[in-house]
Amino acid sequence: MNKIVLNFGLLIFFISVVVFSQKGMLVQDVLIRSTIVFFVVTIMFSILALAFIKAINKTGTGKQKHINHKLAGSGENE
Repeated sequence: MNKIVLNFGLLIFFISVVVFSQKGMLVQDVLIRSTIVFFVVTIMFSILALAFIKAINKTGTGKQKHINHKLAGSGENE
């Protein structure tokens, strides 16, 4: 998942380099702004990915506990 987030951040970095350079900015300004955009996008998507993974794990453990409870035979018809 980290590799996907990093690759997406790099894609946004290079797209922002093209967009900022089309506006006629200086090279230093283009690189600084694109780097800032890269860090912001990468951090935001990392947080989003962590939240997504935690939600999946929480749902998966809840289902696993329910399945284990049914398999153990703790119902009323034992």
